[in-house]
Amino acid sequence: MTWSRALKDAARSGLTIERTKLTPLIALRGSVGVALVIGLCLWRGDPVLAVSSAFGAFSSGIVTFQRSMRPRPVLALAVAGALAVSTFLGYLAAAHLLAFVLLLAGWTFLAGMAWAIGPVAGLAGTQTVAIMLVTVTLPTSVLGALQHAALIFFGGVVQAALIVLFPVRPWGVQRDALADALAAEADYARRLRQDPVAPFDPAPLMDARIASAVTPRQARRRPVQLHGPRGLAERVRPVLASLADPVVGAPPEGPERDRARDLLGAAATVLDAVAFAVRHAKPVRLPPEAMAVLEVPATGPMLHGAARRSAYRLISLLADAVELTDEPVEATRPTTEAERGHLLRPSVPRLVPVALRSLHREARWTSHVFRHALRVAAVAAAGYLLGTALPFGHGYWAPLASVMVMRPDFAQTYSRGVARFCGTLVGVAVAGGLMALAHPGLYVSAALAVVCVGLMYLLMRTGFSVTSACVAAYVVFLLGIAGAGWQQTVQERVVLTLLGGLLAMLSYALFPAWETPRLRDRLAEWLAANGHYALAVYDLYATPAERRPRQIRDALLDARAARAAWEETEARAEKEPVRHRGLSPASAKAAGAALATMGRVTMILEVHLPERDADASPGATAFAFELRTSLEDATEAVRERGEVNWSTLRAVWERWDAEDESRGVALRVAELLVDALDDVAEALSREPDRAEYAAPDTERDTASDTARDREGNGGG
Repeated sequence: MTWSRALKDAARSGLTIERTKLTPLIALRGSVGVALVIGLCLWRGDPVLAVSSAFGAFSSGIVTFQRSMRPRPVLALAVAGALAVSTFLGYLAAAHLLAFVLLLAGWTFLAGMAWAIGPVAGLAGTQTVAIMLVTVTLPTSVLGALQHAALIFFGGVVQAALIVLFPVRPWGVQRDALADALAAEADYARRLRQDPVAPFDPAPLMDARIASAVTPRQARRRPVQLHGPRGLAERVRPVLASLADPVVGAPPEGPERDRARDLLGAAATVLDAVAFAVRHAKPVRLPPEAMAVLEVPATGPMLHGAARRSAYRLISLLADAVELTDEPVEATRPTTEAERGHLLRPSVPRLVPVALRSLHREARWTSHVFRHALRVAAVAAAGYLLGTALPFGHGYWAPLASVMVMRPDFAQTYSRGVARFCGTLVGVAVAGGLMALAHPGLYVSAALAVVCVGLMYLLMRTGFSVTSACVAAYVVFLLGIAGAGWQQTVQERVVLTLLGGLLAMLSYALFPAWETPRLRDRLAEWLAANGHYALAVYDLYATPAERRPRQIRDALLDARAARAAWEETEARAEKEPVRHRGLSPASAKAAGAALATMGRVTMILEVHLPERDADASPGATAFAFELRTSLEDATEAVRERGEVNWSTLRAVWERWDAEDESRGVALRVAELLVDALDDVAEALSREPDRAEYAAPDTERDTASDTARDREGNGGG
C-alpha cells in the first residue's frame, strides 16, 4: 500500500462515526460524579481546585467505560491513584524545566510500556501523562500539590462510590460476552445449513472465556446463569461442525442431509433463546417447533454412523444449556473445588508480578510496544519543549495531543491524529462561540462542562472524532471556570493540537514498528499451534488408554491464541504503507483459510475420540509420528521462505488408507488434514522471489529477528 492510500484510509477511518448501542444511564452516572466533584470544590470557593479535581473524576470515569472484566470500582480507584501520583510528581518538578522534561519522558515511557499489560492499562497510562501535563499548569505549592493530588484521587473515589451505590446491569459485561458467544454459534449453525464447511471466528468464545475468569470474591457472587453455559457453548461448536461436515457427518444430499439441516436450524433457535436469556437475565423461552425437531423421530429420515452420534450429542448439550440457563437468575452458589483451580482471575495485588513479567517480555528492540514507548516518550519531551518555546500560554497542548493519539500501530495513530484535530476544531469552535455569545458565569460554565462530559460518555463508542469534540469543548468550559480567557484557549488549542498531531505522525514515519515483517513468523506460529492440537488428538487414537483431555484443551487454546495473533498482525499489515509484506495479500489469505480449515477438521475429530478400552490404531500412530517430524521442518520453512513439502505425510496417509478397510473418522479427517496442509504449501509457493521486495531500511533485518518474538498470547 502506498503512503497516499494509507493516509487516505487512516483519515477515513478516523472520521467514521459508527452507530452503536448507547448507555445513557451509565453516562449519566459518570457525569454526575464529575458534577459532584466540581460542585463541592466551587462550594468551597476555589475554582482552581474544581478544575484539578474534575480531571480525576473525568479520567476515572473514562476508564470505567472500557471493555474490562475487572470490577468497575476497582478500575476507578486504581486509575485515580495513578493520576494522583503523576500529578504530585509533576508538581514537584514543574518549577525546573529540565527536571520536568526528564520526568515527563520517563513517565511517558512507562505509560507506553503499559500497553504490554493490556489496552486498559495502556489507556490508563496515557491518562496519567495527560494529567501530569495539564494540572501542573495550575500554580500551587508543595502542600497545594498534595491537596490537588488528594482531590484527584477523591474524584475517583466518587466515581467508584456511585458505581457501588447505583449499579447499572451488574455482571453486564460478562453477560454480554457469553450471550455474544452463544449468538455467534447460533449464526454458525444457520450458515452450516447452506455451507457445510462455513468458517467460524472463535473470537466470541475467547472473549467469553476471558469474561468467565473471576476473582475469588466474584466467584462467590456470580449469578448461576453465568456458570455453565460457556462450557456447553465450547462443546456445542465442534458438534455442529461434525454434524454438518459432508465427509464426517451427514451425506451431502438426501434425507439425512435434510434431517441435519433441521437439527441445525433448531439448534440455532435454541442457542438464540439461551443467549437472550443470559443477556437480559430472564428465563429461557423456546418455541415448540424447535423442541419438536430436537425429539428423536419414530419414523422418517434417520441419521447413521458418526452423524447419528453427533446428533445425539447435540440434542443432549442443548438440553443441558437450557436447563442451566433456566435456573433462578439472581441465585448464587458456593464455588466448588474445581472452580477454585480453573479460570480464577488474580486479585489486584497479585497482578503486580504478572505485569512485571509482561513488561520484561516486551523490553526488547523488536517489540512494537517497546518501540512505541520510546517513540511516545521522545515526542512528549520534544513537544513540551517546542510548545514552551512558542509564544503561547498553554504550550502543553502539543505534547498532550501527541500522547493522546499515539498507539503502538500505524493505522490507529494516524486515524486518531486526524480525528483528534477535526474533533478539536469542532469542539473549540462550538464552545468558543458559546463563550463569546453568552459570556457564561462560573456556575454556568461548570454546568456546560458537565454536559460535555455526559455527551462524551454517551457517545464514546461512536468514534474518536466525536469524543475529541466533546473533550475540547469540556476543556474550554473547564478552564473558563479557572479564569482562563476563552479566546486565547481556542486559538492555542487548534494550533497546538495540529502541531501535536503532526509530531505524532512524523514520529511513526521516522521510527516505525511495522507489522508486515512479522507475517511469516505469525503464520509459522499458527501452523505449529494447529499441528500440536492435531497431534494431541491423534495421540489419543494411538494410545486410547492414556486419555489426556487437559492436553487437548490447552493445545486448542494455544491454537486460538496463535490464530488471533495472526489475524491481528494481518489486519495491521494491510493498512501499512510498506512494500515488503513478508507475504503477498493473496498468499496470506489463502494460507490463513487453509489453516482455519486445519483447525476445523481437527476439532471435528475431537468430537469422536475413542473410549479408553478401544484398540490402539497403528495407522494413527504412524500418522502422528510423521506429522510431528514434518511439522518441525515445515514451521522452519515458513519462517525462512523455504519449500514446504508434505509428500511424506501424504504417503503415510495413503498406506493407512490402503490398510484400513473400516474408513473410520480418524482416517477421513487425516485426509482432510493433509489436503489443508497441501493448500498451505501451495499458497506459500505462489510467493514472489525475495528480490522483488524492498523493505524499509529500519525494518530490513527485522524479518529474521522476529522469529524469536513471542508475545505470550496465552489463554483466550
